[in-house]
Amino acid sequence: MSEQPDYKDTVFLPKTDFPMKAGLANKEPGILARWEEQDLYKRLREARKGREKFILHDGPPYANGNIHIGHSLNKILKDLVVRSQSLLGKDAPYVPGWDCHGLPIEWKIEEQYRKKKRNKDEVPAAEFRAECRAYAAKWVDVQREEFKRLGVMGEWDKPYLTMDCDAEAVIVEEFLKFAESGQLYRGAKPVMWSPVEKTALAEAEVEYQDITSTQIDVAFEITESPIEELVGAHAVIWTTTPWTIPVNQAIAFGEDVEYVLVDLGVWEFPDDNEEFSLLGPKYLVAADLWDQFNDRIEKSQQVMPDGWSGELRSLGTLWRGQGSELAGTVARHPMHHLGGFFAAPRPFIAADHVTTEAGTGLVHMAPDHGEEDFFACKEHGIDPVFAVDDDGVYREDWLWLPRGGERAGNVINKRFNSAEGPICSDLREAGALLSASDDFAHSYPHSWRSKAKVIYRCTPQWFVRMDSPIKFKTDEAEPVEALSLSSSDNAEEEDNPSTSSGQTDLVKGHAKGVGPTLREIALSEIDKTRFIPPRGHKRLRSMVEGRPDWVLSRQRAWGVPITVYVDKDGNYLNDAEVNNRIVDAVREGGADAWFAADHQALLGNKYNLDDYEVVTDILDVWFDSGSTHAFVLESDNWPDLSSPANLYLEGSDQHRGWFQSSLLESCGTRGRAPYREVLTHGMTLDAKGLKMSKSVGNTLDPQKIIDVNGADILRLWASTVDFTEDHRIGPEILKGVTDMYRKLRNSFRYMLGALSDFEESERVAVADMPELERYVLHLLAELDGTLREAVNDYAFNRYVRALTDFANEDLSAFFFDIRKDCLYCDVGESLPAGSAKRQAYRTVLDILFHALVRYASPVLCFTAEEVWRTRYPDAGSVHLLEWPEIEVADVDELHWQRLRGVREQVTETIEPLRREKKIRSSLEANVIMRTKDAAMASWFEKLDRSDVAELFIVSDIKLENDPFSDDALGVEVTPTTDNKCGRCWRHLPEVAEDGALCDRCAEVIGG
Repeated sequence: MSEQPDYKDTVFLPKTDFPMKAGLANKEPGILARWEEQDLYKRLREARKGREKFILHDGPPYANGNIHIGHSLNKILKDLVVRSQSLLGKDAPYVPGWDCHGLPIEWKIEEQYRKKKRNKDEVPAAEFRAECRAYAAKWVDVQREEFKRLGVMGEWDKPYLTMDCDAEAVIVEEFLKFAESGQLYRGAKPVMWSPVEKTALAEAEVEYQDITSTQIDVAFEITESPIEELVGAHAVIWTTTPWTIPVNQAIAFGEDVEYVLVDLGVWEFPDDNEEFSLLGPKYLVAADLWDQFNDRIEKSQQVMPDGWSGELRSLGTLWRGQGSELAGTVARHPMHHLGGFFAAPRPFIAADHVTTEAGTGLVHMAPDHGEEDFFACKEHGIDPVFAVDDDGVYREDWLWLPRGGERAGNVINKRFNSAEGPICSDLREAGALLSASDDFAHSYPHSWRSKAKVIYRCTPQWFVRMDSPIKFKTDEAEPVEALSLSSSDNAEEEDNPSTSSGQTDLVKGHAKGVGPTLREIALSEIDKTRFIPPRGHKRLRSMVEGRPDWVLSRQRAWGVPITVYVDKDGNYLNDAEVNNRIVDAVREGGADAWFAADHQALLGNKYNLDDYEVVTDILDVWFDSGSTHAFVLESDNWPDLSSPANLYLEGSDQHRGWFQSSLLESCGTRGRAPYREVLTHGMTLDAKGLKMSKSVGNTLDPQKIIDVNGADILRLWASTVDFTEDHRIGPEILKGVTDMYRKLRNSFRYMLGALSDFEESERVAVADMPELERYVLHLLAELDGTLREAVNDYAFNRYVRALTDFANEDLSAFFFDIRKDCLYCDVGESLPAGSAKRQAYRTVLDILFHALVRYASPVLCFTAEEVWRTRYPDAGSVHLLEWPEIEVADVDELHWQRLRGVREQVTETIEPLRREKKIRSSLEANVIMRTKDAAMASWFEKLDRSDVAELFIVSDIKLENDPFSDDALGVEVTPTTDNKCGRCWRHLPEVAEDGALCDRCAEVIGG
């Protein structure tokens, strides 16, 4: 047999410089450098100028340490939103920012001092604050580069910082608006306090951990009561905070709770005789909790006198009644023998928070250390005594506990509160300790910075009222010189002539002089906001519904000062001229301008500094970040921005943090929310679903992931997870993402190669295309609609799934596979422009390329740029392009669904024969389909067999009627007997011998 000619050079083979191996880790930095050199962000702003705005306001990360995987997810999601909105043609500027004040930074500087044996309190305040500022600035620069490396595009050269003078001035200005509107007051009430950091904490600064505490039952002897049987008996309280017993001031009962007075006997049976002795104390507890209480004291054996042993028995119920009958009852403190504070009567008071879920149904009230205790006692004229100092230690002059010896230490020290500690020992000595065990497991608040337990501690703080009518400032409003600092929420309000522009209907709808409350406005605005996922609405609403007044003050050094003067009567000065001078001074010199100010100059000639106290507390950092809408979105520094923002996007923990503080700040000063939509994402867990922790060693460093895989892999991971829930990351997960990326990259590589010499002269009108091409364009239009909907819903996992499924299933495994013969072989010396079918195919490839590179650009921002520049090296960035316009092609979709279903069945039948090497490729297969379905037979008869064979990539295909077939469609495959074309490798009847040319190939190459 003669040697067969080689037709390789006559076949079109895709050519491209786009490498199969991505090398992202090495390639991406160069792309970033080019974007920076071209000032891509500025060019994009110019290209979108005048378009519809979309503002995503960046929630500021904290300038303290390298970014972690949670930061990466958050910033990538924000970039996906901004890039996809920009792709839709909107003007979507992005100004990143940082939270720079507060305890974490101050704590780090103090740690440095401790290492150097320096005392923070001996360092000049200005020097200390300067070190805090330098520390924050250092980490801003570090994090900026780390965020940029993720491919996040924004105004990195001009971010916002809460420690900038302009920002601090606006924060002060926003604070003074609360003062001017009457929402601000200074009062004493319990707040969460960190004895380690010596400051009040916001709820968002607290995390809850499981601990084991001491639980005790304590007897308070009843000295007076309208119920005769109770006098001389003991009311029993139960608590898990023994340290609060010394500051008890009352006992609370539930008016609707049923109580019983039980005579309890301790029976002793001596070994030497049959006589027994009996001791009979009487205890008052809730009827529903008697059995639990009885079990605890039996187990504890605390009620046994020394030398006694035996068993406890109830001798009977002496009294049973409703809690409302206990009004007027008085007990005495177990330490009453110490005199003074302890000798005062402890009244029984009604309180709504008393339940029968646990304990005894009687609650020991310490107004210093419980918010519910504080308000219940306040109604009965009982004030806190401020017994515990800033460091969580009882005051030096406190009657009960001197600091020395075993009684020294923090009040929440476990040893201090144990069943054998000094408090329980004193109660036991007084005969008041009925049970004590160190085994009560429960959740307890801790500072998320120091990880130490926090306490509720009553201290003077500055608050914003949640439930008093707001007097919104207007041009016509007269200034109010002084507002009461009373802790009462019912301060007399002055008329409010009008409301400012831009405020909500709720604000405008209130009658003159009676404004809505901050809580009312906030709840109304929550109901108007779109939440993604929707459950965020309920979560934020429930938090605002039940939250107490907003605690604004902190007793630290690094932050924005509370810039008010307090007169001798306890009222703060509220003068517009003074306030303007304060704001101007801070704008000029930052927060330090207040701490180092000539306060007499700020007060002016109208006031004498000697008549005022200068407040030195700082603002809660949540007020700083909650004010960012004011000094960023409404600032001339960033004219591209506007307020309110379209979207706030942060982790789900920000319902109690930034989402809420921003909402309250804006509602309190503008009468509306600062956002229209709120998107929350869950926490990133390790591959096993466990919380990441450095101590556990299961963290993943985003920088290391990028150094190995590239940022696009991390971006693709962030796009594939359901970020509205907690989600996972790990080596195997990233491996799966890398495989997904590789398939997408190969699809782009194929298109680039297939279009290597494509010219506009080849373009074919959609109406003139074969039906397969029109069907693929129909699928592209469906994909386009799916992706648009996903962008609107911020459902990027759905976005990426639809995009990758289309590329893998509709293109690579279907369209590209079918048309590769046409692409390679329908062009030659006598047909230089290719067949009409090939031109239609390449036209569709061009349409697909332009669509898919745009669709991919928000997610794979580096790869999309590489793909685009590979085909158009002299064109601008892919990120300047807009969403593609897809021409809808009219096809019979049901027909194609059936056709693809049959094709899949044929392919599945062929595959075993290929594995068994009975045939080497599907081109060698003859396919016979048998059916008893008349509709199937009728449908097939209308098809062109050669077209179907091409679609199925087989040699031949035919359909036979088989009324005895068990299946609706049976498939049989046999090897073809036709010879193989030496150029296109198809087996066709016209090929005279293996290696000869088919008619098509002979015509194309002019043979």
